Amino acid sequence: MSLPRILYGTIACFMAALMLVGCQSMTDHHDRTKPIKVVVVTGGHDFEKEPFREMFGSLQGVAVTYAPQLDDSEIFDDVSRWDCDVIVLYNMSQKITPIRQQNFQRLVKKGVGVVAIHHALGAFQDWDGYSQIVGGKYFLSDRPFKGSLHKRSTYKHDELIRVHVADPQHPVTQGIQDFEIQDETYKGYVVEPDSHVLLETDHPLSEQALAWSRSYGRGRVVYVELGHDSHAYGSAAYRRFLRQAIAWCAKTIPS
Repeated sequence: MSLPRILYGTIACFMAALMLVGCQSMTDHHDRTKPIKVVVVTGGHDFEKEPFREMFGSLQGVAVTYAPQLDDSEIFDDVSRWDCDVIVLYNMSQKITPIRQQNFQRLVKKGVGVVAIHHALGAFQDWDGYSQIVGGKYFLSDRPFKGSLHKRSTYKHDELIRVHVADPQHPVTQGIQDFEIQDETYKGYVVEPDSHVLLETDHPLSEQALAWSRSYGRGRVVYVELGHDSHAYGSAAYRRFLRQAIAWCAKTIPS
């Protein structure tokens, strides 16, 4: 192994350890007097960093650590001291070793929440277990999945999307009315049948389900397709949905 490769791996592991500093302990019920500790995982896809961080900075009661991945998924290398409340996935990383897969699954099964945003639906294409966590899959190429051949999914930038609140009684959608948003559409992704749809649209270039909730072990999970750029980040309805999704996944609000 070359010296640069050794240094690269050492830096990746060191950064992964730093990401865990300051997180709350995992419990079935989060202490509501303390901020929700969130780690935001990025990598594998460009995004508008400043407005993205401004959006997260506006979410009350949320303390954020940003975790750009150097080796796609090094945050899951060693989770023995992990005690964060919620993992926010905004990555489209692809490499994830079997041990990292097992560690990720173990975290969520123990009760760590997951909020997956937009292009995170296309992460880890070769790991079918990932779709069981986030509740769906966007296909970056034609590929078999669960016994069927799926064509490459499609996208379209800068579309005006009418969003309908499919379940206004769910804690994640409480107080949110139907709204419009300028964002990127996805078409051709699959949604796991045991997912509970929260937001939907009738846009012809999109699948109907835009957001859903689900459980994975003791962990709560929310996926939302919206969130490509600053047009979406600036939406008050979107920010409220994201804040309430994080709170629900952290178990600060009931199911």
